Amino acid sequence: MTAPAEPAVLLVLAGPAGAGKTTLCDRFVAETPGFSRVVTATTRSPRPGEVNDVHYHFLTPAQFDARLAAGEFLEWAHVHGSHRYGTLATSVLGPLAAGRSLIVNLDVQGVDHFRRAAETSPLLRRHLATVFISVPTSELRARLTGRGKDSEEEIARRLRTAEVELREADKFEYRIISHSRDEDFAALIDIWRQAQRRIGGVA
Repeated sequence: MTAPAEPAVLLVLAGPAGAGKTTLCDRFVAETPGFSRVVTATTRSPRPGEVNDVHYHFLTPAQFDARLAAGEFLEWAHVHGSHRYGTLATSVLGPLAAGRSLIVNLDVQGVDHFRRAAETSPLLRRHLATVFISVPTSELRARLTGRGKDSEEEIARRLRTAEVELREADKFEYRIISHSRDEDFAALIDIWRQAQRRIGGVA
């Protein structure tokens, strides 16, 4: 007798810069069978080694505009100046309909757009699980400083942004208070299992 398939879950992570979202997503895909990252779209050019439709959907500004006008994006934003990034509905709804689990990290505005889309998409509403990763301010400063990539001015800007993002945390279905990488990963595994039980209708 074949075991029933596990319910597909769309894990959407958000949190301040330095919270470890990208690391968590990468590890989750590497160590959790059946999970893949949502392939997002961008107007920037591919970097060496990047493959279209694998790392990103690389679109020209005109292509991006056309798909935006057609209402094909669940969310989009300007990032680092002139480039745009966004999540096409087909990159999420297609895999979910096929029973595949997905993970993606977004800013809090992007997650809000996902929530709004879920109001009119039963598929998205059922499978969506939003996760906020919060970090105490003192720890966040230490992490940002320890990366050695940002100036004091940039760190201060990121901390101000983090304060705004933290005010959105209560809107998320799940929350992780960040500690070590292993503890955060274990917490995300637990959230995934909780979301599976909710989606599968198991108390």
